[in-house]
Amino acid sequence: MNGPESEEPPLRRAVCPGSFDPVTNGHLDIIARASKLYDVVHVAVMINKSKQGLFTVDERIELLRQVTAEYGNVRVESFHGLLVDFCKQRDIPAIVKGLRAVSDFDYELQMAQMNNGLSGVETLFVPTNPTYSFLSSSLVKEVAAWGGDVSHLVPPLVLEALDERLAERRPTD
Repeated sequence: MNGPESEEPPLRRAVCPGSFDPVTNGHLDIIARASKLYDVVHVAVMINKSKQGLFTVDERIELLRQVTAEYGNVRVESFHGLLVDFCKQRDIPAIVKGLRAVSDFDYELQMAQMNNGLSGVETLFVPTNPTYSFLSSSLVKEVAAWGGDVSHLVPPLVLEALDERLAERRPTD
């Protein structure tokens, strides 16, 4: 068969951007939900040279690849610069963002409108599972650094990496 009838429909693609330092169960909830809605979900790990992360970008990518492997349609990579450029380079028409609270919406709406104005990329807001509505990578790092139990907030693999990294940074007497 020739012509439009024989052509495969284009893949539905989206991106879930973030710093993922470290990836939390809240991040994974959004990624998992996006993976059910799109054929390919790109997880874009932001490179911010002015910020010193707990994990290197390569370590974050590797952790994300391992904890998202079960989804089968998730691609993890890094990006530097404008997210809309990342989207243009990969023909991605949609950004998927989780919203934890109304306070997130104000900032994310401005970003969504800017991204759409720059490139026509749409942003899909996904309400966070209430279980994770308070969760952020910063809080996980802070609680873990003070010896708090974050085992219910991150995947086991990430917890192990987090414990190891924090142990390396603790002063020895």
